[in-house]
Amino acid sequence: MSRKRPTLDSDELLARLGSLTSRARKHAELQRSQVELAIALQRGMLPAQMPTAPGYHVAVRYAPACYGLNVGGDWYDAFHLPDGRIGLSIGDVQGHNIEAAAFMGQVRVGLRALASVTSEPGELLARTNDLLLSLGTDLFATCTFMRLDPATGVLESARAGHIPCVWATADGKSGVADDEGGPPLGIQAGTAYPVTRYRLTTGGVFVLLTDGVVEGPSMEVDQGLDQVVRLAGIAAVAGLDASSLAAAVIKGAEQVGHEDDAAVLVVGHEGTEAQP
Repeated sequence: MSRKRPTLDSDELLARLGSLTSRARKHAELQRSQVELAIALQRGMLPAQMPTAPGYHVAVRYAPACYGLNVGGDWYDAFHLPDGRIGLSIGDVQGHNIEAAAFMGQVRVGLRALASVTSEPGELLARTNDLLLSLGTDLFATCTFMRLDPATGVLESARAGHIPCVWATADGKSGVADDEGGPPLGIQAGTAYPVTRYRLTTGGVFVLLTDGVVEGPSMEVDQGLDQVVRLAGIAAVAGLDASSLAAAVIKGAEQVGHEDDAAVLVVGHEGTEAQP
């Protein structure tokens, strides 16, 4: 003799569906508010103004992730150093939430504070790495730090697990910087970060960026870097300013639908050329 399974009457079914819908709506609202808070926290910690030097132009652009909750870890920064040179940094914190946004602020402020003690890029990243390890967090960050001497156009660069920068010259040459680099910050104690030197001369640019600029659902990192190399080359030959190039790079990332935050920092010199 078979037994009939108990069934729900229509009123009870509607009530359960209504409860599930309400919980789903509340969860979506909570996620949206967390994303909005992370974006506000991140943008509030990014510098509002860039440093200036005769003939040099620093421009930045930032765009939050196009999809999902991947927001909170990217930063850029540029500031005057005590000796008159300019510090430039860009980086990305592991994670995409409010915690990552807060940690990003710690890394950026830590870099600035330590740069008043030593602005030599390799030593600065090594000290920042030790600082992050002392915080006892599980998070880590990738970063590129450059020191620009406006008097000579010399750029000194050290890289901690971050994607390489792009350069271009006014005579049509362009490419991806070929430097050694080291591991991300906050992973291994006693790490050394090699320094590579470049020179910014007639009409050239250097483009620092995060992986959200060059990676997306329809684009691999190498393809994205190639696209930025082409844009930088065209901009240098055409004599476009740093702001126009930064805007073009971010627009390219938005067109392919980047899934991560995208940040770009461009430094150029009117009437000069960047050579790796």
